Amino acid sequence: MKLVLAEPKYFKDSISIVSELVSEAKFKATKNGLKLVAMDPANVAMVNFELLSSCFTEYEVSGEEEEVAINLANLKQILRRTKGDDILSLETTEDNKLKIEMKSNTTRSFSIPTLEIDDKEQKVPDLSFPVVVEMDSTTLTEAVEDVSVVAESVTFLGSKELLCVKAEGDLSKAFIEIKNNETTSIKAETDDKYKAKYSLEYLKKMISGSKLSAKTTLHFNTDYPMKLEYKVTDRVLLSFILAPRVDND
Repeated sequence: MKLVLAEPKYFKDSISIVSELVSEAKFKATKNGLKLVAMDPANVAMVNFELLSSCFTEYEVSGEEEEVAINLANLKQILRRTKGDDILSLETTEDNKLKIEMKSNTTRSFSIPTLEIDDKEQKVPDLSFPVVVEMDSTTLTEAVEDVSVVAESVTFLGSKELLCVKAEGDLSKAFIEIKNNETTSIKAETDDKYKAKYSLEYLKKMISGSKLSAKTTLHFNTDYPMKLEYKVTDRVLLSFILAPRVDND
């Protein structure tokens, strides 16, 4: 496998975000692109990452697909050394290493060992969401940052015209209203009100997807997983599925 990127930013930023949730993961290189689907160790969040083949200036995969498993913290540390004008190449070697090369006015090479990971293939579940909100990434980021000041979990309330984001701590409360407008589109299938609660610790890691795209799409349902999606057409898709928090009271 040999993959060459003229703009490493999407790969570098995606790995930086994914590595906050998943420590080791298996990449699959198919004819369509480089993919990764992984669960976090606590089985609370799933990551689905795809860097499309149109993103690469050179894309060689032997056979239908190739798999390579990597420690993401190691990969992230190396990718932090890339500069804006670097051409980045990823190549698997015969001695079970991933060779990472950065070329600009100098050529720098790194290699990290590939891993043997338990072969249980993760599948993205087929979920149905009656509420879909498309908005500026900064709108969601600021709402999550606001509520995280007062609590460790956040409740999303959705209806046809309005998305409310609220949190309650022992003494403090935060409440944010996001309405349908030029930059936000809220679609709900029925006139019902939908409500679900999620961990802010996880959400704060996921909203880093705003590094990739100025727009985000949020999907949810009552007491049901949330899906959060960042994508750049013909380049990259990074989406997360987050399990709801269910109160025991």
